[in-house]
Amino acid sequence: MVVQRHGAGRAGAIVAAALVGGVIAGVAGCGGSSAEIASGSAPDPAALVRAAADRLVAAGSSRATTSMEMATGGTRVTIRGMGTYDFRRRTGELTVLLPQDAKGTEERRPLTELLAPGALYMKNRGAGVPADKWVRVDTTTLPDGNLVTGGATEPYAAAALLRGAQDVTYVGEEDLAGVSVRHYRGSAALPASVTKGFSRAVVPFDAYFDAAGRLCKVRQQFSYVNRGRPVAVASTTLLYAFGTAVNVRLPDARDIFDGKIQP
Repeated sequence: MVVQRHGAGRAGAIVAAALVGGVIAGVAGCGGSSAEIASGSAPDPAALVRAAADRLVAAGSSRATTSMEMATGGTRVTIRGMGTYDFRRRTGELTVLLPQDAKGTEERRPLTELLAPGALYMKNRGAGVPADKWVRVDTTTLPDGNLVTGGATEPYAAAALLRGAQDVTYVGEEDLAGVSVRHYRGSAALPASVTKGFSRAVVPFDAYFDAAGRLCKVRQQFSYVNRGRPVAVASTTLLYAFGTAVNVRLPDARDIFDGKIQP
C-alpha cells in the first residue's frame, strides 16, 4: 500500500494504522489506602482497579516494558517495547522491536516512539521515510485511541482504560520479579470514542498492584478486524522503577516528514 500525500496528520494516521496490520500481513477516585492494601484488607477491588491511572499520576513516572501479541489465521507475532513514561505530563519514549518477516531473514531496525497527549511520533518507520525524519500521528483520529495502533499500548491509556472496570475479583497475592503484588481480574468497558475500532466493547484484563496501590502490570485482551480478518491482541504493560527521570524532547516541525509513505 502506498499512501498519497495529504499532510502530516493524515499520512501519519494512515501509516500508523498500517503498522500493526502490516506486521500481521507481512508474516500471514481512589480505593483502599496504601496501609489497607499492604495489610490485605482493601475493601473494594473495583475501586482500587478503577483508580489505577490516578495512582500512577501520583507516582509521577516509571520505566515501562511492553509486549503486544497478535494472532490471526493461525499466525502469531509479538512486538516488544521498552522505555520510560511520565504519567503527569503523559509523555514517554519507547524503543519498539518489530518481529522478523515471514522468512525470518529480514533484520528490522527498532522503531523509536515518542508519546505525547494527542500525538505519536515514530522514527525509523521504514520505506519512504528518510532516516532523520519523524512520522507524526494525530492519535485523536485513530479509531482505537492508540491502544494497539503503535504496536505498544501507551502506559497511561492502559491504566485509564481500567476506569471502566467491572466484575472485578481478587485472585490472590503473587510474586512479580521479587515484588509482592495483588492480582485482580475483570473486564473493562471501552470508551464510546474507541468502540468502533474493536469488534468487542469489553476488554478482559488481569491487573497487578504493589503495596502502595501502584499498577505494576496489566494484561489486556483486545479484538478487532483488520482487512476483513479478525485479530486477537494481548497487550501486556509492565511498570517499575517508579520516580525514574523521564526526558522527552518532541521533534521540531522541520523534522516531521510530510510526503509519500510506504508500508
